[in-house]
Amino acid sequence: MRVALFVPCLVNDFYPEAALAALEVLQRQGLDVEYPSGQSCCGQPFVNNGMIKEASEFASRFVEIFADYDYVVSPSSSCTGTVRYRYEGLVDDDSYASIKDRVFELCEFLHDIVGVDRLDLGVSYSPVKRIGLHNSCHSLRELELASASELNIEPYSKVKAILSIIEGLEIVEASRDECCGFGGTFSVYEPDVSAMMGRDRIEDHLSNGVDMITGVDISCLMHMEGLARRDGVPIRFVHVSQVLAGRL
Repeated sequence: MRVALFVPCLVNDFYPEAALAALEVLQRQGLDVEYPSGQSCCGQPFVNNGMIKEASEFASRFVEIFADYDYVVSPSSSCTGTVRYRYEGLVDDDSYASIKDRVFELCEFLHDIVGVDRLDLGVSYSPVKRIGLHNSCHSLRELELASASELNIEPYSKVKAILSIIEGLEIVEASRDECCGFGGTFSVYEPDVSAMMGRDRIEDHLSNGVDMITGVDISCLMHMEGLARRDGVPIRFVHVSQVLAGRL
């Protein structure tokens, strides 16, 4: 099984430790993991802003670089969702069809492909860490990594299922699965609303007495971390890959 690690721009430029942790977790499963050096942005900012020509160029490059791998794994649900659901019409249909179902978010891959019962994480925590799990919008309502509150279905969480096998972790989800307010360019166009939404999410987690907050999207964590720092709130934010790798 050849697995390619796709590292989103934000992770690559500002949080490389999350990418290194993701690589470490995958390699612990005995997987042959490669990092294609020619990779670049998935094109999500251009897709979201209707810049079709530019988005098509990024999409074509992605498909070309990752076409020969069995799986493509990324520590980001929003970038994974972009490739899986928004490349249609941007690239050759046959090329797209051959790759879109092989692109997975990290926890999704560990849960659905590797299997929770076969995971070898090799980490534990002492004393016990009480961690707040932030379920980002893309992870919930696009990749369906957990059950969204508006759906009348049996509750589940793939991310929580994986984290729960680690000894010394107590996972606490927020009372509401609402947006943190980042939303990419939404936080630029509507900064006041974005900040208010982020502070609501932080307060929700703090009310649960957590030691730190984790999630699958570094963009959401970055947004909330910035607000917490500005407000002097002493809470840490770490990507889920770092929790799984024991890099706290």
